This record gives sequence, structure tokens and C-alpha cells, in this order.
Amino acid sequence: MKRTYTFLGVALLVAGLGLGASAENAVSVVDITPGVGQLGAGGAGIAVVRGAETLYYNPAGLAGLPGISFSSFYASQMGVASYSAFSLALRGFAVAAELYSSGSIDGYDAAGNLIPGELGYSSSAYMFGFGVDPSMFSFLPKLPLTFSIGGVLKGISTKIADTTGGGFAFDLAFRMDIPPMSLGPLAVTDAAFGVTLANLFGGLSYDATQDSLPMDIGLGLSARLLGVVLIAADVHLAGSLGIGVTYEPVPTLALRLGILSKGETSITAGVGLNVAGFLIDYAFVSHTVGATHRIGLTLDFSALDIGALGGMLRRILP
Repeated sequence: MKRTYTFLGVALLVAGLGLGASAENAVSVVDITPGVGQLGAGGAGIAVVRGAETLYYNPAGLAGLPGISFSSFYASQMGVASYSAFSLALRGFAVAAELYSSGSIDGYDAAGNLIPGELGYSSSAYMFGFGVDPSMFSFLPKLPLTFSIGGVLKGISTKIADTTGGGFAFDLAFRMDIPPMSLGPLAVTDAAFGVTLANLFGGLSYDATQDSLPMDIGLGLSARLLGVVLIAADVHLAGSLGIGVTYEPVPTLALRLGILSKGETSITAGVGLNVAGFLIDYAFVSHTVGATHRIGLTLDFSALDIGALGGMLRRILP
């Protein structure tokens, strides 16, 4: 950020988290690769629809959600910071909150001199996203392509020592399904292509100082092979790349592996368990100065019959 001082502790956290923000842009919680499930698969999620975490990667995918999904996760960042998030989504809409705090860290001025005392850094973001496709509008004719568009409005606040800042940003997104195909004996299904335009406008304000949020264009591809292997790849023009593989030998188990290059190159891995709609996810990300572990819980209500539930409540309630 353009400020009269910088914080070495924050810089180390930023490097460890793989944030790609430059010194000319504000750094906030929205720069961190989000979620748990897709993070274990290289953080490649632009073309993937996966519950409430879809909001973080490509809000256009919200149009493809089968039902209600609630997701939460927690991460201890190398023992010196905490990162957590909560999201609630249903077909077409989602809300989320991301919270990050480093506690107390040492600070340095622009010349590299130690600022006496302890400093702290925290950042939070609150999001509202939407995703729509032509099938949601009965007055539109049936189109030969299956696609959706979406967006997310983000309200962001940041605190560095006793200095606070706030602002907002807006993202725009697109996603298109690719028809099933066969490559010889190899069946390819659930293929999709996605585009995200992050931080089209907005920024953070600190007193009289205005810092921009880094704009970015993301491109993503995903496809399922033989019905059990999901391959996904994302590339961001801001300078990051994610490639991941998810192997689902049975509907209740997902094994993930990937590579994430975002400031540094990290190996990611994860596992997911689905127990009657309760999804427990774990993700590991390697760093040059340590490792990050995340644990997430998702409640999938896609099989819930809202009409039947409403009828039951009307019979029970006076």
C-alpha cells in the first residue's frame, strides 16, 4: 500500500499466504485464496460449481446450485494469524463473510527502521453475490448454449495498528457448460469454462489516502473424466496459476491434489468426506516458511424438499 510505513510482519504473512498484490495496491482478506475444498485441488475453482464456496471463485456458478448450502472454515496461518469464513448460498444468490487477523506483530517504517511497540493487522469482507442463467426467465427462448452470468459486491474493512480503512469492490463473472464428449475410450462430462473480472471498480480509503484494489482477469477450465476424476485449471492475468485433480472413487469420498503458484509455488492436498449431506473438508498448502492447514464444514440441503417442509411446519405451528 502507498503509506508512510510498511509492516514486515504483514509482508511475511502476505508472502506465506501466496498473495500476489503489489506494493501499489491495497492488501486485504479478499486477496487470500478462499475456501477449503477447491484449495486442496490447487485453488482452481473458476469453472467448478461446488456448494456455497462457488461464490468465492465464480458467482456465475450460483445459477447451477441444486439447493441450499452453508459452508464455514477456519485456518491457522503458520501459527501467527487466523482466517475464517462463513457463506450461505441457494440457487442464484449467496452471502458470505471473511475474517482475518494477525494479532500483534512488529512494524517497520519505509526506511526499514523498527517502530517501537507491537502492531496488529486485521481485515474483513462481507459479500453478496448473484448468478443467473436464461432458464430462470420463462419469457426467454431456449438457447443452444448453457451459460450463466453473475457478480459479487464486496464490502471491505482493514485495520493496521490504530489506522482503519474501508471500501468496496465489484466482480463480474461468466460460466458456460461444454457438452459431454468422448476422446476415444475416455468419457468427458461436466466440462465447463469460466471467466472472472475481479475488482472492476472500488478501493480502500485510509483517512485522506485512497488505495486501489488489484484488478484481475481469471480464466478457468474443468472437466470430469471417467465419471470419477475432476480436473480443473485456473490462470489469472495478475500472475497466478492453479491446477488441481479431485478423485472421487465413491460419492462419499474426495481426494485432492494440486499446484498453486501465487507469489510462490505451493503444493496443495486435501480430502473431503460426505456423510448424509454433512461435508467435512481438509486442505494443506505448503509454503517456503511453513504450511497452512484448513478445516471446513459444509451442510448441503440440496435434497431438502422446501415445499414439504413448509407444509409440515404449517401443520405443526398454530
